Amino acid sequence: MPALFPSPQALTSYFWSGDVIRSRSISARVATATLDVPEAPARLAADWVREIESRLALEPGDVEQMPLARTMTRWADYGLCLKAMREWTAALGLGDVLASSDIALMACRGARYHHDGMQYGSAAFCNLFISEDKGLDLIYPGTGQRIALTRGTAVLFDTCQPHGVVPRGASRFDEADFPDARDLSQVFLTWELPIEDARVASALDIAFDVAADAARQDEEQLRGDGVRLGVRPDCGAWEPAG
Repeated sequence: MPALFPSPQALTSYFWSGDVIRSRSISARVATATLDVPEAPARLAADWVREIESRLALEPGDVEQMPLARTMTRWADYGLCLKAMREWTAALGLGDVLASSDIALMACRGARYHHDGMQYGSAAFCNLFISEDKGLDLIYPGTGQRIALTRGTAVLFDTCQPHGVVPRGASRFDEADFPDARDLSQVFLTWELPIEDARVASALDIAFDVAADAARQDEEQLRGDGVRLGVRPDCGAWEPAG
């Protein structure tokens, strides 16, 4: 992996807190576990494939929202997924924060390296992957973590932490690794946890109001050494945002 610049200690997230912009540190913690969740029924899995191929028409690297209500209706054991996540997050010290947080069903066909601090700086992501293992890894280049995506893979992480999904054993994102002839999509549940909740902040070791210039900003962003930052989509290295 390319070296990241600037160093993680120099990174700051500017995020909306009500009607004002606050600043915070960026967590290098990524909590992960493999939970015991049921296999999706074959009919539902086929429904996901049709949705991904016909309505979403996912291109390599795309991450899009799926209809959640249909999955809830057609999966008798859906509640077991929620139960497993509630128990895991409670063990992390998050109490019942999951129950009061927004949930969505998402699909990806791999994922280009990116961070979500320009839209979700006020949140942490908590994901549960419910597809079968298709030989893909979730990589956090800033922490060096590589996580195999299997049914039941759960992750909790700072939205500002760069991440991507690539074939197992690879490090770079390449569209050619996701040919149309192979089903390399992953379906997952995701929760947006409020970063200002004391339990979430503690679990990720977030420090607030770390930059004196927050009040002068007018939009969410991630900055390092005074430069607004994005992520190179092929390798996850930091670069100036366009």
